[in-house]
Amino acid sequence: MKRLLRLLQWLLKAAVFFTLFAFALNNQQETRVNFFFSTHWSAPTVLVVLSAFTLGVVVGVLGMVPKWWRERQAVKLNLNTATPPSAHSSGSSPASEVPRGI
Repeated sequence: MKRLLRLLQWLLKAAVFFTLFAFALNNQQETRVNFFFSTHWSAPTVLVVLSAFTLGVVVGVLGMVPKWWRERQAVKLNLNTATPPSAHSSGSSPASEVPRGI
């Protein structure tokens, strides 16, 4: 079963690779990207698309870094201030303190 799953994973990776490879081969024509002040960049279409995708990933990751940093600091702070599990064992479990119905 594990072997079949591994084979299916490789087939999926191969399909994705060959699809992207065919995309690159079909988009070799020159594309011109115009910037400000009459500057431009000429490159194959696949390179322009790949650069735009990479730039989008980089901007997305950089946008998430502050949140990741704050969450990491909060987790580190909670781990340092947490009480050890032995402090909670005062003889009664939290489940026994839950009020019952009438």
